[in-house]
Amino acid sequence: MTASRILSIFFGVGLLRPAPGTWGSLAAVALGLLLHRIGHFPLLLVAMILVTVAGFWACRRELGHRPGDDPSEIVIDEVAGQWIALLVPSFGFWYIGLDSSNFPYPGWVVAFLLFRLFDIWKPWLVGRADARGDADGVMIDDLWAGLFAGIGTGLLAAIVHLVVI
Repeated sequence: MTASRILSIFFGVGLLRPAPGTWGSLAAVALGLLLHRIGHFPLLLVAMILVTVAGFWACRRELGHRPGDDPSEIVIDEVAGQWIALLVPSFGFWYIGLDSSNFPYPGWVVAFLLFRLFDIWKPWLVGRADARGDADGVMIDDLWAGLFAGIGTGLLAAIVHLVVI
């Protein structure tokens, strides 16, 4: 098994059934919470950048000769996208000075749910990236889904904290 294969299936998480994309997102949330606890927002940001760069490399290596293919076991894209979504609440907690051992559950749960929604639904730019049919499109659609999920998480947090509470 090659390094690109191990990374693209995120160390075997992509082989879990059913719904490997959801398993990949759940693994990303668990690891993202751990990264937040260890190094708060800055560590999660660095990890997201590294996994995104590594994900493009791995997807190009694994799918470069298979245009149009997006195997369900490749979940490094879900990890990168999910971490983008988690960056929004992580940043908010870091910005207000909340201890890194504290990552209140509504933030990460909403980020997870919205990411899965956008990743499955594939609205607008998510769907356009998915339709590219190349290795980069495999990554880009999840990056867009993560960005939309992060924005949605931030907006919902603002509504709850400024209007409801």
